[in-house]
Amino acid sequence: MKRVFRGLSSSQIILLSFAALILIGTLLLSLPFSTRSGKSVGGFDALFTATSSACVTGLVVRDTAQTWSVFGQVVILLLIQFGGLGLITAAFAVALMTGKKIGLRQRSTMQEVFSAPNVGGIVRLTSYILKMTLFFELFGALALTPVFIPRFGVWKGIWFSLFHAVSAFCNAGFDLMGAGSAFSSLTAYADSVLVNCVMPVLIIVGGIGFLIWDDVRRHKLHMSKYCMQTKVVLLTTSLLILIPAVYLFFAEFRSGSIGGRLMRSVFQAVTPRTAGFNTVDYSSMKEASLGLTIVLMLVGGSPGSTAGGFKTTTLATLLALCNAVFRRRQNVSFFGRRLTGETLRRAATLLVLYLTLFLLGGFCISLAEGLPLLDCLFETASAVGTVGLSLGLTPQLGAFSRIILIALMFIGRIGGLTLLFSTLRPGMAFNYPQESLAVG
Repeated sequence: MKRVFRGLSSSQIILLSFAALILIGTLLLSLPFSTRSGKSVGGFDALFTATSSACVTGLVVRDTAQTWSVFGQVVILLLIQFGGLGLITAAFAVALMTGKKIGLRQRSTMQEVFSAPNVGGIVRLTSYILKMTLFFELFGALALTPVFIPRFGVWKGIWFSLFHAVSAFCNAGFDLMGAGSAFSSLTAYADSVLVNCVMPVLIIVGGIGFLIWDDVRRHKLHMSKYCMQTKVVLLTTSLLILIPAVYLFFAEFRSGSIGGRLMRSVFQAVTPRTAGFNTVDYSSMKEASLGLTIVLMLVGGSPGSTAGGFKTTTLATLLALCNAVFRRRQNVSFFGRRLTGETLRRAATLLVLYLTLFLLGGFCISLAEGLPLLDCLFETASAVGTVGLSLGLTPQLGAFSRIILIALMFIGRIGGLTLLFSTLRPGMAFNYPQESLAVG
């Protein structure tokens, strides 16, 4: 086995680890005692659920609470946890706890998992990430117990608190609220201050990027000492929450108390990045609001996090590139630092790749199912952005359309560039003669 992995690149190891996690999850969820009825849901529904769990998406073809037994729910939670951090991270953690030596190959793979700038310090960083993950998930679970214990009892309330805390931190979007009404997510808690505070905090912390935690920990509130990536991520994330929240507050949620409108606006601004919970029914929202949500789902979270999408840094890079072109500047820069040509090429490639997958998937599903294109694009954006928000279409889709969503969830979680690097060989290093091309 070691000889097999020695011949694989880091990208190929990441791809295969997620494929293995999905396979294991599919086999476990196919077992009869994984369901409440005691009857197997079948391999295809188990595959869809396992993919959605391991890829921390949240799209489901069967309601989680009404379909899966406690064993099935535990399997889903473990898939979410391993999928959020990565199966390789779990193996790395075991090696750390058992005192095994971490080789350069393993460190290089972890560097790619966390999008770290270099291999040095990766062991310390991994240890820190594991500790902080445990801290935030336990904090979230404890904070949610006053909400769930009074309603469901002590043991069930604790389980619900833990499940939703892990799901929120890993940006998965799986919920157990279907015990009351199928596919209802957190709509029953739209006016709960605790839920509307705790869940967004977990979503933001989980999706902001592990390297950002480490930078903030080292420099505290001395923002001038933050590295460029931390500044870009914090600024972009803040704007991607503030601007949609203001829009939703005035354009979508016009009735009710100021506090209730504010909570709904902020929650629906945070959750598309890429958590998948909702406190309102998206099918009742305006088309403009759905279009904004699609954009937020495609952008997703930040590099080296539990979130999907083409990432906040990609969006920021492309906007900075546009700004440089508009002002006729030769270099693209952030906070007094110039970006490399490789960064610009990757950002452009990611945007084209995600837009192509999102549009192509939506067109194919619309043609196959005879459904409105906007609704289908909402589902494909949710899948490739590993979000999990839905207009209720996914459970109604046929096998062909579900296969499309499975493929999009898998690509969205491992990352478009990781997929390309793991399957395509590097091109030959030579240069053609240069010539200008008129654009625009």
